[in-house]
Amino acid sequence: MAVSLNDIKNKIASTKNTSQITNAMQMVSAAKLGKSEQAAKDFQVYAAKVRKLLTDLLHGHETENTKSHPMLVSRPVKKTAYIVITSDRGLVGGYNASILKTMMEMKAEYHPTGDDFEVICIGSVGADFFRARGIQPVYELRGLPDQPSFKEVRKIISKTVQMYQEGLFDELYVCYNHHVNSLTSQMRVEQMLPIIDLDPNEADEDYVLNLELESSRDAILDQLLPQFAESMIYGAIIDAKTAENAAGMMAMQTATDNAKKVIDELTIQYNRARQAAITQEITEIVAGASALE
Repeated sequence: MAVSLNDIKNKIASTKNTSQITNAMQMVSAAKLGKSEQAAKDFQVYAAKVRKLLTDLLHGHETENTKSHPMLVSRPVKKTAYIVITSDRGLVGGYNASILKTMMEMKAEYHPTGDDFEVICIGSVGADFFRARGIQPVYELRGLPDQPSFKEVRKIISKTVQMYQEGLFDELYVCYNHHVNSLTSQMRVEQMLPIIDLDPNEADEDYVLNLELESSRDAILDQLLPQFAESMIYGAIIDAKTAENAAGMMAMQTATDNAKKVIDELTIQYNRARQAAITQEITEIVAGASALE
């Protein structure tokens, strides 16, 4: 069935409108990405300072209490928890799919029964995904802003660390997309608790923190280690949000480019149909004139 010129013209107009919308969304995502990247850089400065403070406190001052601190020592694993960071909406390409696919593969491989498996969801997509498969998140957070402050996520972070301290699970991992650049992200599964990558030997031998402490080092570590774990989880959330904004920008750019290709193809189709219609009209006129002779 031949498509009329008006139908093609309407399709071109509709596609142009869609292209304008996706182009605007691309620019919004690009602005969000710039802010997210700056927030991630600022956090890295903070994280490096806190890490240095901890390693300096631990360097050369390990006690039996420090060595056996529950935040630093692995214990027999009866249950593992995963913080899964996804978006609250679609239009982000394959951003969510890669995380959720990896999580289900890990569950099938390491937690086939599901009895030793818990999920904590940040983002509506992940929470709805697990609920649809009969996996109830022990905690979830929806509607997170594109540049979340620590105050906005502190409740879920503090609750997670508290659950670990109370022995509700024995390991905590964070699963998210790490932002590499605007074109690339990497799926990461990082262990947050217990803290196993804090090496006192990282401390600078030429500079060791030398302060007069009102409380003992052990008492300070009791306060500082949970805060360090919370900050690392917060850093993963910022990183994931940066990757999400980059994915949204690229998805909208792809959609805009595809719309332009469709417009070009429809324009060619329109011109050919119009040319054919004109040729048909000329043929009919010539035939009519010949019949009158």
